[in-house]
Order: sequence, then structure tokens, then C-alpha cells
Amino acid sequence: MDIIRIIFAILLPPLGVFLQVSLGRHLWLNIILTLCGYLPRIIHAVYIIAKK
Repeated sequence: MDIIRIIFAILLPPLGVFLQVSLGRHLWLNIILTLCGYLPRIIHAVYIIAKK
């Protein structure tokens, strides 16, 4: 299941984070990072998925 989450983290990072932690501060942080650029959101999403 982690492979699927990492693929989602690369393609749609907020979805990958949502699948890992549901609604919470990490999802909102990832949405804000999505507005900042492509690379920060991917780094954050992969970090959240790998951390669990």
C-alpha cells in the first residue's frame, strides 16, 4: 500500500497525504506547499508517508 501512496505523493501530493493521515494539519500544510511550488509539496508528502 505504501507504493501506491508514494505514487500518489508524486502525482498528487495532497491525495497521498490524505490517504496517510486523513484530514489534519499535515494535509493543510501540503495544500499550502502546493501553492508554493511543485518540489516542496512532493518532499513533504513523501516525508509524511515514509515517516509512518
